[in-house]
Amino acid sequence: MRQGRIGVLLVNLGTPEGTDASSVRRYLREFLSDRRVVDYPKALWWPVLNGVILNVRPKKTGAAYAKIWREESDESPLRYYTREQAMRLQDRLGDAARVDWAMRYGVPGIAGRLDALQAEGCDRILIVPLYPQYSATTTATVIDAAFAHLARKPWQPAIRTLPPFHDESAYIAALAESAKAHVGPQTERVILSFHGLPQRYFAAGDPYHCHCQKTARLLREAMGWSEAFAPVGFQSKFGPEKWLEPSTESLVRAAAAEGKKRVAVMAPAFVSDCIETLEEIGIGLAEIFEEAGGDALTAVPCLNLDPAFLDAVEALVRRELGGWLAASS
Repeated sequence: MRQGRIGVLLVNLGTPEGTDASSVRRYLREFLSDRRVVDYPKALWWPVLNGVILNVRPKKTGAAYAKIWREESDESPLRYYTREQAMRLQDRLGDAARVDWAMRYGVPGIAGRLDALQAEGCDRILIVPLYPQYSATTTATVIDAAFAHLARKPWQPAIRTLPPFHDESAYIAALAESAKAHVGPQTERVILSFHGLPQRYFAAGDPYHCHCQKTARLLREAMGWSEAFAPVGFQSKFGPEKWLEPSTESLVRAAAAEGKKRVAVMAPAFVSDCIETLEEIGIGLAEIFEEAGGDALTAVPCLNLDPAFLDAVEALVRRELGGWLAASS
């Protein structure tokens, strides 16, 4: 087996391979079967998942994906941007490291890409979960999947994992650059929307809520915004239990009720545009705001391929490869 090379694996959440019900069902089954994501007792959850959700949601979710699908390349925006981020990071690192990408749920999977990197001679691999804020439901499940696969291998590469980067100055600077480019002077409020999480995860010690609040505080400081002008909300609630509050939808409705006509929504928990940003915010929440009396809701694009974000990723990766890069040069 070839050896002596360094690998970098960027990992994002995942995406169905198409908008048809079968593709979406396959994706949702893998996603919602993860005990990190839904930790209800199997005896209670599986009948609901397999008897109700996987028979009802795929058609509705597929229709939502169809609204944002990239027809020119026949893929979701999340898949497109994750691949492009990996390619552009590869250009920046050159021969110093081999960069690849994977999805936690769906294709390409983590196991296959780890094997591919090792087959190319990478005996040292940095895993980069593309989640700025740590949560057991996101970052931890990426690491779980990687090490579960490695546990079955007779020859394991050395592994490092990128820590959360919710408060890294380069990441905050990238968010600020995006805000300056997309939040106009007529904007009356900027809602900082993060993906939601059941409240009990926070009570059990998951630091996600704290990481979100710190990201928001640092961004406000960088932009000179007040908390009233840029409040934090949580989106994408699923299931009957209590989730982190306030909800992004409630903040959008409140802004309209207060007479705000132009608001923007930023999503600092997502580094790539996806169904949660393009459809849930850009289409769904925009319609809710207008129906409630507002004029326009701007969904601020995610960092995607912004040079400032790519600068941040490169800097973080080079830092985490410290020692390895020097040894291989």
